[in-house]
Amino acid sequence: MEILQLPLLQLEERIEEELEKNPLLELESESESESSDDFDERLSEADDYSDADTSSGNESAEEYNSEYSAEIDSVDSDNLPETITPVTIDVDNLPIIGMQKDFQIADDFAQTYADTIDEAPARSQNWLEDQDERRNDTIANIPSHSQTLQEYLTDQLSWFDFSDEVKSMLDRIINNLDQNGYFPYDMEEFLGSSSELEQQLFAEAMRIIHKLDPPGIGAKNLKECLILQIDLKSPNCDVIRVLIQSHLEDISSNRIPQIVRATGFPMTRIQEAIAELRRLKPRPGSEFSGEAAATIIPDVIVEKNDEGRYVVRLEEGRLPHLRINDQYRSLIKNRETDKNTKEYIKQHAGSAQWLLDAIEQRRATLLRVSQAIVDYQIDFFEQGNHAIKPLKMQQIADVVGVHITTISRACDNKWMMTPQGVYPFKRFFSGTIAASDGGDNVSQDVVRIKLQEIIDDEDKSTPLSDEAIVEQLKEAGIQVARRTVVKYRQLLNIPSSRVRKSW
Repeated sequence: MEILQLPLLQLEERIEEELEKNPLLELESESESESSDDFDERLSEADDYSDADTSSGNESAEEYNSEYSAEIDSVDSDNLPETITPVTIDVDNLPIIGMQKDFQIADDFAQTYADTIDEAPARSQNWLEDQDERRNDTIANIPSHSQTLQEYLTDQLSWFDFSDEVKSMLDRIINNLDQNGYFPYDMEEFLGSSSELEQQLFAEAMRIIHKLDPPGIGAKNLKECLILQIDLKSPNCDVIRVLIQSHLEDISSNRIPQIVRATGFPMTRIQEAIAELRRLKPRPGSEFSGEAAATIIPDVIVEKNDEGRYVVRLEEGRLPHLRINDQYRSLIKNRETDKNTKEYIKQHAGSAQWLLDAIEQRRATLLRVSQAIVDYQIDFFEQGNHAIKPLKMQQIADVVGVHITTISRACDNKWMMTPQGVYPFKRFFSGTIAASDGGDNVSQDVVRIKLQEIIDDEDKSTPLSDEAIVEQLKEAGIQVARRTVVKYRQLLNIPSSRVRKSW
């Protein structure tokens, strides 16, 4: 159950941890899957080839030695140059002890290297390429350092020459901005008991910060932030300023006629000003504090086969293939292996076998669960979101023959790549709403989609009330109460009819 609940990325990390902790686990390569019979056959062939080469090599060596001896015999030792003095080596008096030590070091190194080669599993070219690809993927997915708001502002200030006093005040203010880019302090609160010079430095530093990018940075509140972003070249800048100072609540409640009566501006100018106002950023610093979206790797891929049936397959190309090292198995069977060593191996062997079994069970369960979901939601894969059926986890549990908690863990944080897009497993499970015409029950997702369609198609000059939406849903065969419409409308961030009205 623990391994089943892990999504693909976390399962990779778990496997890497077990490989480091458990010496009995090793990666399986293609070259290691060859049978012993093939190996013995190749070994026999190699012996035959070695014998043939040895015989021919001996004949060549004898010919070479006879020729070389003839050349040596032909040399006239009496005519050698006088500068060459014959050297006699006393083999008995060589420093044998030192040489033996050096030879022993060399032998130890050679034996250690040979043992290392014998113990290291063979690595195929495909395995090496796969490891390189995994390493490159890891490096490519390491998030780069995102620039903070403070770093961005400091970089802009580096282009200008300020006095040390102004620079110090600028740093103090910048480092006290909140995540939205606001400076929510009064001068007296920020400086405390300060001199007139410090107050002048503060005012100068704030004037500079208000001119930096992004516009609106360093504002004390929302109104000041929006006013700092007004384009002074806009023909509606005076209207926008009035709206910001006095009518933000009226705008959020869509009380446009009230704004017209209070300001005296024409309706068209107010609507143009509101359109410009909506393009301003109420939190200019928030874009620097946002976290990067998490990488989604689907655990299951849905494809249509040649017979027209949607089938699932697991995304297992990233998972390494594990096995238990055979040398440790042989140590357990060896009578000469001491008891402590056997106990150590048995303990790690049990943990290794548990992991291998758990991964295989995860694979089998995911395949059965995902295929059952696909078979039930076949209309979704053919027609899209509006054709999704109501489905409960208990239904899939009954089909697969497992407990509902197993289905819940199998679907937790798992993603499925389909012809309609990439979706979480839980997207295919939806509550049920009874159809008003006595037909099949309707998925709650279908109700939300239909509600969105009704509101998108309404006349914005006379938007539909919640009661009117209930009636239109009833005509579409969906019987819901008014409170259900309100709940779904709020979930979809759709305002009330009064706010949706276009003046």
